[in-house]
Amino acid sequence: MAVRISMKVNGKPASAEVEERTLLVTFLRETLRLTGTHVGCDTAQCGACTVHMNGRAVKSCSMVAMQAEGADILTIEGVAKADGTLHPMQAAFKEHHGLQCGFCTPGMVMNAIDFAKGNANPSEQQIREALDGNLCRCTGYHNIVKAIAAGAKAMAAGS
Repeated sequence: MAVRISMKVNGKPASAEVEERTLLVTFLRETLRLTGTHVGCDTAQCGACTVHMNGRAVKSCSMVAMQAEGADILTIEGVAKADGTLHPMQAAFKEHHGLQCGFCTPGMVMNAIDFAKGNANPSEQQIREALDGNLCRCTGYHNIVKAIAAGAKAMAAGS
């Protein structure tokens, strides 16, 4: 059965008719063509599908799109400024080589932004705990941790 859903995605109204069982990640990728949100495991284990819903990081593969009715969704495509200037966390990932293949990076960045909002100067242990649920199969996390620490400081400084 099809249902009509409406929400704000990256600051713009978005609505469509979808099957009741349509996952939020599927709605974002296939209906809205926002393919920066990745599907890695389909079981909410890897975090590649992380987006913000009403300002909090959520795994979009573990919820149906109907659950986001009326919500404010932010994907990786909406993080940078309109002029292309990177968000401080994106810039930190770039500067500190916090990515390799880039598949997990959008989810890592989205989770890191949410984490950094309340942690201006996190310890390595705090960052590693915050990354629980975000998997990277290419790196040993060392540069990701450095990037999140730098990104958190830059966000706190208002960069």
